[in-house]
Amino acid sequence: MTPKSTAVPLPEARWPSAEEALSSRLFSPCRLGSAEARTRTWIPAMVPWRSNEDGEVTPEVLDWYGRFADGRPGVLVVEATGIRDVPSGPLLRIGDDRFVPGLRRLVETVHERSGGQTRLLIQVIDFLGIKRRPEKAKFLERFLQVTPEHAAGVLTTPGFEQRALESEADVRAALGELPHERLLEVLGDRAADDLERGYRERVDDEHLPHIAELPQVLPGLFADASARAAEAGFCGVELHFAHAYTMASFLSAANRRTDGYGGSVQNRARLPLEVFAAVRERVGADYPVGCRFLGDEVIEQGSGLDDAVHFGLAFAAAGMDFLSVSKGGKFEDAKRPRVGHAAYPYTGTSGHECMPTVRIDAAGPFGRNLHLSAAIRQALRAAGHTTPVVGAGGIATFELAEQALERGDCDFVGSARQSLADPDWWLKMERGAGDQVRRCIYTNYCEALDQRHVEVTCQLWDRDKEGAASLSKDGKRRLIAPPWDDA
Repeated sequence: MTPKSTAVPLPEARWPSAEEALSSRLFSPCRLGSAEARTRTWIPAMVPWRSNEDGEVTPEVLDWYGRFADGRPGVLVVEATGIRDVPSGPLLRIGDDRFVPGLRRLVETVHERSGGQTRLLIQVIDFLGIKRRPEKAKFLERFLQVTPEHAAGVLTTPGFEQRALESEADVRAALGELPHERLLEVLGDRAADDLERGYRERVDDEHLPHIAELPQVLPGLFADASARAAEAGFCGVELHFAHAYTMASFLSAANRRTDGYGGSVQNRARLPLEVFAAVRERVGADYPVGCRFLGDEVIEQGSGLDDAVHFGLAFAAAGMDFLSVSKGGKFEDAKRPRVGHAAYPYTGTSGHECMPTVRIDAAGPFGRNLHLSAAIRQALRAAGHTTPVVGAGGIATFELAEQALERGDCDFVGSARQSLADPDWWLKMERGAGDQVRRCIYTNYCEALDQRHVEVTCQLWDRDKEGAASLSKDGKRRLIAPPWDDA
């Protein structure tokens, strides 16, 4: 679904008095396994691109999370953090023991800035290889694996029937002369996708040894990462089973693996459950572990809510301490990138549903995805599970959050973009100062920066650069939200 041109206005907001907030469900405690969160307010993981090329905790990372901690959320989740010790740009990593001291400083910073009132989790992630979209000539000359089908396709193209194809080089040259649409037909779906969007590994590329062995490798990598998280002092771990990445791709109905880890819904849940079992064995029964997963992939032939309910029940039965529900954000329907750029999984219909803007449709983004967490939670309760569920999606007012909890849509209220716009908004509501909340306008200015892998900021506080402690590399954006004078 392409976002429409007319923006939906922000809903009217009625903010609670301090007394009303004190008696609300939103500001009541809720358990996460052996831990208890002071409130049901939750900041989901967001990647701010504040690390360095070595994946370390930098001063900018400490400032970023310390600023969220100022707002005293019940739970704060650190960005998707790579479980492999491989170069991955300015993304945090936890794939080696050398990262533990920096992560420990992050834990200490959040504890200090929140007055010990915020539970800090870390989200751990695995992702597969992806390359930039190549120039057509370079792709045909260097990257395409020529097959007899390609030669046959050339010779069945009008005007090319008599073309001499005596060598692989002849086939490559002829392919380069085909009309583009015909070239895509001759290449076949996978090679055409590699040309148009850039090469991307899939979990069902079982002909690649490192992909075939993922079920043997990933449980140990996730367990090692989780043990380091516990050593660093994090309250718990969120396993990243969502969006366009490895574990979500195992859960996806598009997973066609033939080794018992693809196909049926039971087979697709197998590796995620084995990962969790390995993590649980490593960190023990008293360490909170949950996951972020999709209530709906929003792609053709992808997983929908029925599959998500199945997965939620399986995760709860296995003993996960919380389930955080998201939506979409897949590579399969991502917009074709420009030559020299990589595909970005939040540019197609599934991406718009993951991070809906005020222009998505007449309903707008507000509480748009709560029906997913509601259905999963209802199934859990019917089966006798008390596992807390995190709902999210355009939640930026007290009434929407409180109503979601009262209806049973969720047990925690996740709010990412509103928390980015105003990290103090939770504390402002709690203290009866909701009229001072800086409200997110849901244009996805922040998401556009994420797509470029530059420091994520908010257009609302970028406008107020006076007195900023630090600015972006171009000097145009402030890196930290303005402070709340009444905090």
